[in-house]
Amino acid sequence: MSYTYNYPRPALTVDMIVTRIIGDNLEVLLIQRLNPPFKDSWAFPGGFVDMDETLEQAAARELVEETGLKNVNLKQFKAYSTLNRDPRGRTVSVVFVGEVTAEASIKAGDDAKTADWFHINQLPKLAFDHDEIIQEVLNSNIK
Repeated sequence: MSYTYNYPRPALTVDMIVTRIIGDNLEVLLIQRLNPPFKDSWAFPGGFVDMDETLEQAAARELVEETGLKNVNLKQFKAYSTLNRDPRGRTVSVVFVGEVTAEASIKAGDDAKTADWFHINQLPKLAFDHDEIIQEVLNSNIK
């Protein structure tokens, strides 16, 4: 028996906000997007959840694929579902946060053109609704 429905369904994605502290400075990891939408813009590492994985597995997989970071302790922060947040269609993203040591090595891969660390007060304009998300994360009391 097949359970299919004739109503539209949103796509599910994960985004990861990974930080590190260098001296007294908080830095956030961003990737430069290789593909549209927002080609060449900076964004959080992230991507679509596959049908055979959990949110946590998708977050870990996407982080490795786009930045090379493994075994990061990621905590679920919040789901974002604003209409039109993604020009490709209806998308809901679950955001995860994590922190790494200053020595963590990154390397862009998959659909990330570049991966780099940015001082939290010197972020470039971010793709999608990531500017709003980073502000909400910074204003929260998470660790």
